[in-house]
Amino acid sequence: MATKKILDVLELNISFGKNKKTTTVVKDISFSLYENEILAIVGESGSGKSVTSKAIMGLLPDNNTYIKGCIEFEQTSLLSLHPKAFARLRGNDIAMIFQEPMSALNPSLTCGFQVAEILLQHNKFNASQVKKEVLQLFEKVQLPRPQDIYTSYPHQISGGQIQRVIIAMAIACKPKILIADEPTTALDVTVQKEILQLLKDLQKQTGMSVLFISHDLALVSELANRVVVMYKGAIVEKGTVKEIFETPKMPYTKALLGSRPTLDVRYKTLPTIASMKDNSFIPKSITSQQRAKRHHSIYTKTPLLRVENIAKSYFTKVGLFGQAQEIKAVNGVSFDVFEGETLGLVGESGCGKSTLGKVILQLEKATKGAIFYKGKEITTLKSKDLRSLRKDIQLIFQDPYSSLHPRKIIGEAILEPMEVHNIGGSKKQRKEKAMELLSRVGLETSYFYRYPHQLSGGQRQRVGIARTIAMEPKLVICDESVSALDISVQAQVLNLLNELKEDFGFTYIFISHDLAVVKYMADQLLVMNKGVIEELGDADEIYANPVKQYTKRLINSIPKGIQKN
Repeated sequence: MATKKILDVLELNISFGKNKKTTTVVKDISFSLYENEILAIVGESGSGKSVTSKAIMGLLPDNNTYIKGCIEFEQTSLLSLHPKAFARLRGNDIAMIFQEPMSALNPSLTCGFQVAEILLQHNKFNASQVKKEVLQLFEKVQLPRPQDIYTSYPHQISGGQIQRVIIAMAIACKPKILIADEPTTALDVTVQKEILQLLKDLQKQTGMSVLFISHDLALVSELANRVVVMYKGAIVEKGTVKEIFETPKMPYTKALLGSRPTLDVRYKTLPTIASMKDNSFIPKSITSQQRAKRHHSIYTKTPLLRVENIAKSYFTKVGLFGQAQEIKAVNGVSFDVFEGETLGLVGESGCGKSTLGKVILQLEKATKGAIFYKGKEITTLKSKDLRSLRKDIQLIFQDPYSSLHPRKIIGEAILEPMEVHNIGGSKKQRKEKAMELLSRVGLETSYFYRYPHQLSGGQRQRVGIARTIAMEPKLVICDESVSALDISVQAQVLNLLNELKEDFGFTYIFISHDLAVVKYMADQLLVMNKGVIEELGDADEIYANPVKQYTKRLINSIPKGIQKN
């Protein structure tokens, strides 16, 4: 690694607000990025890492932003640059990959045109030269069928392919610095590994410097040379990847490392930021004997849910007069779920796991097959009976924000389903129960009167859980219910789900693409691929001895920082 600094951030402070009412979100931070290195900035949402990257890119609003300190790029002060000079530099010398790839592309323009636009803005090319250059970029980022993707719109390609298009845009002008802001958060674990490897390969080929922003320390262990850990706008620790992983000094860093479920040890409770900071966390592992005893009590009973040869197909027409084409989202799936069990359902996007969840909930009708709940066939139920069933089988959504009405206070969101299902003798009793549930999921009762936008992602997910348990369900389907959360918040929610399972006797179907999280939660593991079951069995056994290549690939895609030694 070269020792010449390419970027220097010195005593940077960033505040938002107007007049004297300002909030400081970045507090006196300093770090350097060297030529030909990958530096990671790690921290939770609200730690100031993304705001820092936007300050470097000159993307913060002028009217309510106050910046003090210095940001130097090759000894040029970025904070004193004229907007036109910054516009020439942005995309050309310093480029950025954004967290949400879909929102970074214009849905009405082809992928090829959008990359070509960057080249035309910063370089002198004619039309044929630009297309040739774009196709070469698509090959460089390992996109399949570059010619087809050149003429494709964003909605016509997968999430991983969209992220590769964004990377192609970012490296189009051969930047000296590439800022990657949570570029793999929304991706499957296998696609995530591919994107990380691509970034490493591109960095080696071009010699550019990379500023990689993430909330996951284990993830950056795969990529970075050095790490900067941020908390509440300040830097709490710096060091090489080896130093941070082997000898972390600060409790916050230790908590970030410990909050991710491990695959080699099954803990009863995951450490959280609070428990690590006050040194109150003493890990308790679950022995194989304890697990076997519990499983004996579960699997000697009659199944709570039986799924028999379920299939779900969708039909699309190809062309104006084309024949209908069948897409088999789920194809001949059979399994049992027992009372008190957590069945982990894992696979990549498009494998059919969420569709299967919707079919069990009867939000989608199966093309064929049968589902039995407590011995009763539910695929043929009428509307009135379905309403009663949905009280027993509840869903915790992936995105808590979109599942809450933005104009209704949190209390109303919890009370509404209780009223529909006649839970509680009166409005007063329902309100009292809603208050109790908020306390039970770790929220103050004052949250009853708040709106969704006034809560963090983790708090909104707790509200979603409170609304679910208000129905007193028997079976809860968790569909990617922690995938959008920070690692530390994720640990809190996973602990809460396990506590509620013990207290209320819940049975879970836990759906995720993250095998580490699923294994931590699951008794049995069901691995799906392209609508069919690849493997089904004990979660620990499948991880220790996977039979299918697909399962092996999922396990091998997990960042090394959280794999077993």
